[in-house]
Amino acid sequence: MKPTFTDLIEGLKNNQAGTWSVEITENWLQGRTTYGGLSAALCLAAVGNTHPNLPPLRSAQINFVGPAGGPVTIKSEVMRQGRSVTYISAEMHGEKGLATHAVFCFGTNRNSRLDGAYKPTPVIPLPEQSESFFGEFQGPVFTQNFECLLAKGARPVSRSEEPEHFIWARYKEPTPDSTLALLGIADMPPPAVLPMFQEFAPVSSMTWMLNFLIDQPTTRDGWWLMRTDAEHARDGYSSQDMSVYNTDGDLVITGRQSVAIFY
Repeated sequence: MKPTFTDLIEGLKNNQAGTWSVEITENWLQGRTTYGGLSAALCLAAVGNTHPNLPPLRSAQINFVGPAGGPVTIKSEVMRQGRSVTYISAEMHGEKGLATHAVFCFGTNRNSRLDGAYKPTPVIPLPEQSESFFGEFQGPVFTQNFECLLAKGARPVSRSEEPEHFIWARYKEPTPDSTLALLGIADMPPPAVLPMFQEFAPVSSMTWMLNFLIDQPTTRDGWWLMRTDAEHARDGYSSQDMSVYNTDGDLVITGRQSVAIFY
C-alpha cells in the first residue's frame, strides 16, 4: 500500500545530531522532485518534533532549491526566540544536497483592538456542484493523493485566456484538520498560467510564502477552496497570488509564489 501524507509525517525518524529522516516514495513525486507541499510539511513536522510547545504558526517562507526524492534528512535551528515570536529555519537534504529551505514564524496571541477580515468571500460553486479539475489531462503523480474539483476557471493546457482558477481540494485518505495538513495540501493547485498553455510544458515552483490566519483551521468533509491568480508572466517566470478558504468561506491562508515556466 502506498504511503499516505499521514504515514510519511508519522514516519519521520529521529536520528542523532538533531536530524529527522524519512523515505519519500514515488507516489509523492512532482516530476523529478518531491511535491512542494509535502516537502514544506515535512520541514514543519521536523520543527515541531524538535521544538515542542511552539505558539501558532503565523507565516512560512519556502525555497525549493533543488530536487529530492527517496531518502531525505531534515534539520532545524532556532534563529531567534523573542517574548512572543519565534523564528525557526529548516533544511531538507537529499542525495543531491540541499532541496528545500524553510523559515517558519510562530507567534503567540496578543490583545488587539483590530479583529476582522477585509476581503469579500468569493461566490463559488460548492464541491458537489463542481467537476473534475484535471479531466482528461493527466496531472503529476502526486495529485493521485488528492481529490481536485474545478469550481471556476479552466483546466490545465486548455488554451484559456484566464490566468485565475478556483479549485476545491482534499486528501483522498481521511486526514485530520491541522495547520500541518493544510500546509501539505495548499501547494496542490498548478500554476495559474498552466491553463493558458497550448501544449504541455514543465513548470516548477521556486519560492512560496504563506500567512496563516487561523490558529486551528477546520473545514467540512476535508474540502479546501484554493484560489490562484497569476499577475505576470515573462522571460520564463510567473508571479502569482494565492488564497485558501474553508467551506464556510473563512479565509485561512494568503500567499504568493514565484514559478519557473518552460513554455
